[in-house]
Amino acid sequence: MLDLAFVRNNLPLVEEKLRQRGMDPSTVLKDFRAVDRERRAAITETETMKARRTKLIEELQRLRGEKQDTAANLQEQKELKEKIAGAEKHATEYDAQLREILAGIPNLPDPTVPVGRGADENVEVRRWGRPPQFDFLPKPHWELGESLGILDLERAAKIAGARFAVYWQLGARLERALMNFMLDLHTREHGYTEVLPPLMVNAASMYGTGQLPKFEADLFKVPHGENNLYLIPTAEVPVTNLPPSHFADRVHPVFPQRGRIPWQGRSRHHSPAPIPKGGAGQVHQARAILRTA
Repeated sequence: MLDLAFVRNNLPLVEEKLRQRGMDPSTVLKDFRAVDRERRAAITETETMKARRTKLIEELQRLRGEKQDTAANLQEQKELKEKIAGAEKHATEYDAQLREILAGIPNLPDPTVPVGRGADENVEVRRWGRPPQFDFLPKPHWELGESLGILDLERAAKIAGARFAVYWQLGARLERALMNFMLDLHTREHGYTEVLPPLMVNAASMYGTGQLPKFEADLFKVPHGENNLYLIPTAEVPVTNLPPSHFADRVHPVFPQRGRIPWQGRSRHHSPAPIPKGGAGQVHQARAILRTA
C-alpha cells in the first residue's frame, strides 16, 4: 500500500501513473482529496480541544487551591469531552475511508517502463539462450505429461477442482528435483538465504503485499477464531512481510515481475510448491537487485 503522505504530496504524479496503467484516476482515488482534508481537520480539531482541556485541568487545580467556583470549568470540561469523542470518531471514520482508497491504488510503474496499451507494445529488454528448434510439432507440457502418465489434471479436478494437478512417479520426482535444484543453486552459489515461511497468513500480511482487497475473491480463506487466515498464493507474501523485524531499517524486498498471461497447464495451478526468489536491500539498490534476482 502506498504511503499516505506520498500520495498526498504527489497526487498529480499518482494520477498520471494510473492513466499510464489504463485506469481512471477518479475511479481509483475517489474523493481522496476531500476525505484527506476532512480527516486532517478532525485531527487538528481534536488536538486543539485536548490542549484546551489540559489548560482547564491546570486551571481547575488553581481554582480549587484558591477556593473559587469551579462550576464553569467543570461544565466546559464535560462539553469538551463529548466534542473530543465526536471528533475522534470522525477522524477514525475518515482514516478508514483513506485506508480503503489507498489499498485500492496499485503499484506505480517505474519511469523506465514503456507505456503501452497491450502485449504487442511490450519492449524486449534482454534475451538469454536460444529457443530450441524442432523438426516436429512439439506438444504442450500438459499433453506431454498426460501421455507419459506423470501428470494427471483430470483426476485432480475430480478431487479438488480446476487448476490442481496430481503428479505420478517421475512427475512427482521431477517436481521435487526442480525445487531442490532451485534452492541448492541459489543458496550455495548466489548468496541467497533459504526460508520456509508459514503457508497461511493473516489479513494484514495480505494487505501488505496487495492481495487484499483486490484479489479476495480469488483467495482461499480459512476462518480462525474471530479472524481469518489465508492460504498464501506464493511465498512472496510471508517473505515480503518479514523485513520490518528481520532486516535492517529501510530495507525493502524486491521480486522479479511475473506476467499476467492466462497460461494453460501447470504454470497457473494452485500449489504452495513454487519457489519464488527475491532480494532485499536499500531503496536505491532496488534496480540492481532486480537485474540479478
